[in-house]
Amino acid sequence: MCDVYEDEGVANDPHPLTRHLQQLTERARAFDRRRPLAWDVLLTGFFVVAAGIDYMGDGWRNIAANTDLPDWLILVLTLGMSVPLLWRRSRPMTVLAVMVGFGAVNSATGALLQVALVQLIVLFNIALRLPLRTLGWAGLLTTAPVVVGSIRFPRGSWDQQVVPQVWAYAIVALLGIAVRSRQDYTRALVERAHQLEVERDQQARLSAAAERTRIAREMHDIIGHNLSVITGLADGGKYAAAKSPERAAQALDAIGSTSRQALAELRRLLDVLREEAPEAAELAPQPALTDLDRLIDGVRAAGLPVRGTFHGHADSMPQGQQLTVYRVVQEALTNTMKHAGAGVTATVDVAYAEDGVTVSVTDTGRAGPRGAPSTDAGAGAGAGRGLTGMRERTALYAGTLEAGPRPHPEQGWQVRLHLPRTSAPLASKEPAQ
Repeated sequence: MCDVYEDEGVANDPHPLTRHLQQLTERARAFDRRRPLAWDVLLTGFFVVAAGIDYMGDGWRNIAANTDLPDWLILVLTLGMSVPLLWRRSRPMTVLAVMVGFGAVNSATGALLQVALVQLIVLFNIALRLPLRTLGWAGLLTTAPVVVGSIRFPRGSWDQQVVPQVWAYAIVALLGIAVRSRQDYTRALVERAHQLEVERDQQARLSAAAERTRIAREMHDIIGHNLSVITGLADGGKYAAAKSPERAAQALDAIGSTSRQALAELRRLLDVLREEAPEAAELAPQPALTDLDRLIDGVRAAGLPVRGTFHGHADSMPQGQQLTVYRVVQEALTNTMKHAGAGVTATVDVAYAEDGVTVSVTDTGRAGPRGAPSTDAGAGAGAGRGLTGMRERTALYAGTLEAGPRPHPEQGWQVRLHLPRTSAPLASKEPAQ
């Protein structure tokens, strides 16, 4: 297997000569892109000088059909078929028409100057940049001098004079089309790469925004709940200090324990955000359904009477769903402690069934400050961050959440959650943490 891969690597490696030619071609293209006028002047100057040498050295007489032509006519034809090459980019069809006109005179007089082949460069430029319909007209135009020469000075059969020239024009045109197709393909690849880069950056921004939302939700659940518990314990300890110092000491112990727990959870969350050695961050299991009893005990110790009832068994419910249930119960009890007022009791009811889990958290406090009732998981724009986080977690597992005042004549607030039994969160959502 290794030999095969090595052979493939050698086969795919370009030859040094090929690589050198590619580098030279790229340099020429780069120079052309930077200074197109300078390149055109150099190209035109080269052919003007070459044609001038042919004119001054009388080399043209070696293949001319008529060697008795005046020098001024040869000079005019030489310049007329070479100088227009300077404008081959801006006005290619005009340049070709001028060259073909001088070429027709060149064939008709029998001069047969080789500089007439320069029009192939213009034909290549037309095939490279202009529509194919224009290329067809240009091909017909270039055959005019050939036809004139074959009629004026026939040499053998007409096809021996016309067909080779037509084939030369066709090959140049096909070469221009091939280069054009290659350039279009390269531009398409570059554009596609640019689009992929933009999409990658957008995806990175969306992922970062989703991660910030997840972190904000986790920090809200951790800090908000524990601070509410600490506040309740501190208020209770303040009133108990005068009458029962022992109860005050118990409240202080509970405050210390809750603070350390909150600090530990917050430290674990922040360790994940550190850039250096993220794999070294402490890994601890997220809260699960088995931690609900401890959660209820902590809220009860903070001064809120809570009664918890459980029906059925979790039966290996996925960790993400367990975390969702835990956070919803936590947030519901936190809202009760913050908004329900004094003398309030709460009830947590968790029921496991074959179709999923249903959770109900009710209290007997006032309902007004906590927002309007809603059964839509995407609603609640005017609600607080806590209700929004509960709805986001619920929607992650295609569940339903109802949060609002209890029906008349009952008093208080109710949060009802139902999560269907599933093994994974929705693919369109971020994974639960």
